[in-house]
Amino acid sequence: MQVIILICNICPRNCRAERNISPGFCGVGESFRVARAAPHFWEEPPISGVNGSGTVFFSGCNLRCVFCQNHNISSGCFGKDVTPAQLMKIFDNLVSKGVHNLNLVTPSHFVPMLSKVLKEYHSPIPVVYNTSSYEKAETLRMLEGLVDIYLPDIKYFDDSPAVKYSSAPGYFKIAFEAVKEMYRQVGNLCVNGEGIAERGVLIRHMVLPGNISQAVSIFSRVLDEFGSDAYISIMRQYIPCGAAVKMPPIDRPLSSREYKIVTDKIFSLGFNNVFLQSKASSSEIFIPDFDLEGVDIF
Repeated sequence: MQVIILICNICPRNCRAERNISPGFCGVGESFRVARAAPHFWEEPPISGVNGSGTVFFSGCNLRCVFCQNHNISSGCFGKDVTPAQLMKIFDNLVSKGVHNLNLVTPSHFVPMLSKVLKEYHSPIPVVYNTSSYEKAETLRMLEGLVDIYLPDIKYFDDSPAVKYSSAPGYFKIAFEAVKEMYRQVGNLCVNGEGIAERGVLIRHMVLPGNISQAVSIFSRVLDEFGSDAYISIMRQYIPCGAAVKMPPIDRPLSSREYKIVTDKIFSLGFNNVFLQSKASSSEIFIPDFDLEGVDIF
């Protein structure tokens, strides 16, 4: 009998792990692992709306961000393994709560399995792919016609912080090619008459203290590539977590002065669709409790 060994090259790491035997760089094996599935009210207004976004937080990650607010599920891989059938029941449970979309958070390392689930599930509400952007464009092509909204967070422009903070050399080139593929599939963000996103791309960037030049460089390239009508989100929610608490300058929250410098520059570029965050967003109260809510239902 022929034995098929799964060699993983889903993401830019190309770790070639035999994930049916042992975890890949992402920290998980071949089974879906989920840490939380519940309505979430703190995304951008077109995503959360009034009823919330139906977030499904997958465990594991192909980045190693020293400041990750979700470190207990990203690097710690806390969560529960679920079958494809159980994942679809999780989706059904969220849909029954009246959420505006199914928001799949950090799903990159499950794309081949996820594409099969989405082909079978036929979601009655938009599917959101919420990602760090450290993706292979060729892997994203497996999701064409299955994902309605892409929510990429472009983290870095320069290689130095990408390596220092996320162990991701070549990050921007990889991420930008991925975002271009997202645009090819679904285009710019489209919202309905109630202001709820139905399809398209919304590009995020979380501004890091002492690293504000990254935001300006990223959005300058976004403007050149996608134009002034691109939907962008300049996030202020950074708080030092994990190893970052001992790594100046990211050992502190973003200052009001830094955020103003960034936002003034971005507006001067001429963007028409910009989401901002208040200073209050930099708080632990907005970090979800990863307690298997919506997952431990079987």
